Amino acid sequence: MPKIRVLVVDDAVVVRKLITETLRRDPELEMVGVAANGKIALQKIPQVNPDLITLDVEMPEMDGLATLREVRKLYPKLAVIMFSTLTQKGASATLEALSLGANDYVTKPANVGSVTEAIERLERELIPKIKVHCRHLCTTEPAAEGPRKPNVAHVPAAPPGPRTGPIEIVCLGTSTGGPNALAEVFGNLPADFPVPIVIVQHMPPLFTAMLAERLTAHSSVPCHEGTEGQTVERGHAYIAPGGKHMEVQRHGIKTTLHLHEGQPENSCRPAVDVLFRSVAAVYGGAVLGVVMTGMGQDGLRGCEIIREKRGHVVVQDEATSIVWSMPGHVANAGYADRVMPLNQIAGEITRRVRESRTGIKA
Repeated sequence: MPKIRVLVVDDAVVVRKLITETLRRDPELEMVGVAANGKIALQKIPQVNPDLITLDVEMPEMDGLATLREVRKLYPKLAVIMFSTLTQKGASATLEALSLGANDYVTKPANVGSVTEAIERLERELIPKIKVHCRHLCTTEPAAEGPRKPNVAHVPAAPPGPRTGPIEIVCLGTSTGGPNALAEVFGNLPADFPVPIVIVQHMPPLFTAMLAERLTAHSSVPCHEGTEGQTVERGHAYIAPGGKHMEVQRHGIKTTLHLHEGQPENSCRPAVDVLFRSVAAVYGGAVLGVVMTGMGQDGLRGCEIIREKRGHVVVQDEATSIVWSMPGHVANAGYADRVMPLNQIAGEITRRVRESRTGIKA
């Protein structure tokens, strides 16, 4: 099998060296060139023919967003991973890049003690994403993705079991490809959505606040980054802040959010399983769990508990997922009521919630 050819685009010499050394350590990857800005990168792409480029957000002459726009015009299938700083400006630009067609992003190592630690972090975070987005060139499946899943046509739906009472809350989990998937779903929810939505999107601090703002700007359902003790209200959505687990708690007739820095689960904090478990504990079977595109299997155990409580579970299908690992694990375990394309998920959420609350079939 040929190696995955990577072009590194970053104006910082130190960062270029870090990425180059990280790529050098993996026998399936090959660094085929470097560029100090987007203008140089566009000249090099036809020369070195990369399979993927890592693209800095902030660069002189031609920054990452301007470069990405040109790359998508000229090379629509070329995989692009944005390399951004863990700042508000970097978060905003990265989310904009994802909406413009970037495949993924990685934040630059910050506050690490040594070059070795920085490289080890890139090995954990960058390498699996390169392999996921160039999986057709890999000799082994990326560790973070897990084994290849069967076609959804062969995945049996879980028996729904007896259900009584209305759905009182929607809980949603996603990771790789999630920001755009969430934008698709939220853009199609009605203004009178009758229950709260709680969300885990695997993202670092600052990024989740910016994502909440973007979802609010393009949706009739306001989305907030969750805060400690915040009351959960119907018709509003709450996203777990980066770096903290989010749970729901019941106080009389009021439900509030609880944030904490407990141990990561599935190597994640926030983790989907943590949120889903708490939702099932508070609401019992009056829950609709939704799992969309993402690496790993976070959400699997949470969905198992939701189904044990006779709640509802819907997952995104393989064809429309950037990575069909999180939803694929749930589907393969038989916990999903429906496995469906992204453009149908908002309608399915709305239909299930309304039918459960009115008893009237849509």
